[in-house]
Amino acid sequence: MTPPASEGTFCLVLHSHLPWLPHHGSWPVGEEWLYQAWAHSYLPVVDLLQRFAAEGRREVLTLGMTPVLAAQLDDPYAIRACHDWLGDWQLRARHASTLWGGDPLLRDLAAAEHQTAVRATEELETRWRHGFSPILRSLVDSDTIELLGGPLAHPFQPLLDEDVRAFALREGLADAQLRVGRRPEGIWAPECGYEPGMERGYAAAGVQRFLVDGPSLHGDTSTARTVGSSDVVCFGRDLEVTYRVWSPKAGYPGHAAYRDFHTWAHEVGLKASRVTGKQVPPHEKAPYDPALAAGVLGTHVKDFVDTVVARLRSLREQHGRESLVVAAYDTELFGHWWHEGPAWLEGVLRALPEVGVRVTTLQGALEAGHVGAPIDLPASSWGSGKDWRVWDGEQVADMVQDNTALQKRLLDLVSGHFGEHGGTARDTVADQAVAEAMLALSSDWAFMVTKDSAADYARRRARVHASRFDELAGLLRSGDHARGHELAAEYRRADGPFGQLDARQLLPHK
Repeated sequence: MTPPASEGTFCLVLHSHLPWLPHHGSWPVGEEWLYQAWAHSYLPVVDLLQRFAAEGRREVLTLGMTPVLAAQLDDPYAIRACHDWLGDWQLRARHASTLWGGDPLLRDLAAAEHQTAVRATEELETRWRHGFSPILRSLVDSDTIELLGGPLAHPFQPLLDEDVRAFALREGLADAQLRVGRRPEGIWAPECGYEPGMERGYAAAGVQRFLVDGPSLHGDTSTARTVGSSDVVCFGRDLEVTYRVWSPKAGYPGHAAYRDFHTWAHEVGLKASRVTGKQVPPHEKAPYDPALAAGVLGTHVKDFVDTVVARLRSLREQHGRESLVVAAYDTELFGHWWHEGPAWLEGVLRALPEVGVRVTTLQGALEAGHVGAPIDLPASSWGSGKDWRVWDGEQVADMVQDNTALQKRLLDLVSGHFGEHGGTARDTVADQAVAEAMLALSSDWAFMVTKDSAADYARRRARVHASRFDELAGLLRSGDHARGHELAAEYRRADGPFGQLDARQLLPHK
């Protein structure tokens, strides 16, 4: 059978990220968020990738994994607590079987939930028992995926002091190398945040490629572009294709047949309804019907494949050459937010090559020659307005001011403790102080406040980590070593995502 002619190149990029959540509350925001995403997104997506690897598939997709999420998926406490959560999921599903026994559709749904919970528990007890890093390393080593790294705790980089920015990125890449044995050559810049000149810092850190949103390239995302006078390459999200799945206002997950993310059967803590309709109140939504959803899923796989092919043909006609489409999403969309997402993902990744589309990674796209002329990028992000307003707007002006002041205190502490005083030995109190500052600077807190999504939790988290930094810094300055080590150890037990973090690395690098 003659293979279809090449239509062009498609890259799927998944961005995996959650802020540090262990020991900071459970429900409705906190650890529950981690375990839901773990069970419903990370487990099925990784299972899909491992099946592709077993089939010998290479360069399937590009996976962004933030250091702070990787730390949680390797954390012994988080693994144990997730195991408990999966056991509770099994119990809730068994209880649902009893409560819903009179309704055949709901009874079957409860049985399916129980089977899924049992399989997830078995996966955590076997493949995941030593954390995610061994699994991730196998996917990287087999070239099934390209791994993207990022700065330590997912800060909005344009608002960072240049020394803090360089430190967070350098140590974030080192964290990935420690976990998977190889330093990522590309990053998913947190929130796709960019300001002119950042490519110089990327080049200094060994970063060769990064993501921006489509408008940063004035909508021309058909090739990667070198940035300014550097050799660093940027890829832009093709919004025409990406938004077909998930946009601020529409997309496949909102279809009436799909499982409703927002509607809970609170008596068992399960989602038993389908979307039904956008204006339908929760108590009037119809029960979820997997067979109905499966029928719609096939049409959405075909629609997306047709959309990619049409887009590639349009770009070929416009530019006179084979072109590139990059679709990028949060990994948590697939399974957590969109129950049917992992099945859709598998369908698309299998169908695209059958119609002549080259499916590869960002590195593979470069090797295929999809590099255009240099470009000067504007200040941008992938947030509302494609500018910085989500992380630098009026609603979070006080947080921006606090973060700026925190960075100054951080740099003063490190230079004073190690520089002016001549100290050279590693200091675990200073290490934990720096870790707390990194956690306080997470971009998630401003995002949650601007979007009014658990804003009180977000503000509290930012304050807690900043105050812990100040407490440890005060003990270092006062010379109270005994209390400093006692408190640092206490904080590290709760918030120790980066055990290798060395505060001395924040001193200016020659």
